[in-house]
Amino acid sequence: MLAKIEQLLQEVENLTASNADELEALRIKYLSKKGIINALMADFRNVPAEQKKEVGMKLNELKNHAQERINTLKEAFECQDNSAAELDLTRTAYPIELGTRHPLSIVRNEIINIFNRLGFTIADGPEVEDDWHVFSSMNFPEDHPARDMQDTFFIESHPDIILRTHTSSVQSRVMEVSKPPIRVICPGRVYRNEAISYRAHCFFHQVEGLYIDKNVSFTDLKQVLLQFAQEMFGPETKIRLRPSYFPFTEPSAEMDISCDICGGEGCPFCKYTGWVEILGCGMVDPAVLEANGIDSKVYTGYAFGMGVERIANLKYKVKDLRMFSENDTRFLEEFEAAN
Repeated sequence: MLAKIEQLLQEVENLTASNADELEALRIKYLSKKGIINALMADFRNVPAEQKKEVGMKLNELKNHAQERINTLKEAFECQDNSAAELDLTRTAYPIELGTRHPLSIVRNEIINIFNRLGFTIADGPEVEDDWHVFSSMNFPEDHPARDMQDTFFIESHPDIILRTHTSSVQSRVMEVSKPPIRVICPGRVYRNEAISYRAHCFFHQVEGLYIDKNVSFTDLKQVLLQFAQEMFGPETKIRLRPSYFPFTEPSAEMDISCDICGGEGCPFCKYTGWVEILGCGMVDPAVLEANGIDSKVYTGYAFGMGVERIANLKYKVKDLRMFSENDTRFLEEFEAAN
């Protein structure tokens, strides 16, 4: 038996397999219940007593060596399989160029940073909203054009569910669960049923702001917006506020900035007026405060909202709004220096 064990040790040492099936066949041949080594174990009882110790040690050595050899071959196959699985023939060839932030992300982050320094925190909310938070809580009358299907995307099976048309819905949600003072900005994507062109899209990005406290005045609003404009477009920037109308603010205004191309003297970009409109604003209508559970006799507030694409167009002179969402790397690479 000792001679047979020595012979098997040599065989095990030289075991090879070219695939997993061959390896399994070797395992069955040597290590299974009906394998060669188990057969030797069964014959061990016939070994003379004076040889049992020596034969037993050799048998254990054979069994352990066979197991180690099988495991080594198995690990080699697993390493080969893993390396093959990691090879993706569709991936971009090396060296892979580093990407950059999207121009809308650059502008959005800059807007957020400016208002963060002014004490505003960020609030977020769902893009799929209900009528109450988008329209009713914001003082939109039942017959307001914004409620029309030509302006808003409605969910056909649930007419009360819509894609939000502005991030004012986030302001409503904040007012529902927070007590003044409230000072938040609400960045996010919004949707409107518009024909896609160089100056309009069915979705765009907004940043809206809300400040509610005791004794908040229009003067506070004007000063915050002046500070924002000068931080965003330069310290020489001037602003003007023109009377306007929004259902959720009273009084309301559109804000223009002095054209940063001509310095306010007039050019084709500003249509020779010297001014460019960038946002809407106003004092929060008392009806909005009451609808959202805030006592309008104690608190006042202001709100404002701007399109991120609009600010990006002014900042980078992008003539076609569609370029922001076409993922054209030639366009996006132009903003590497802005990162």
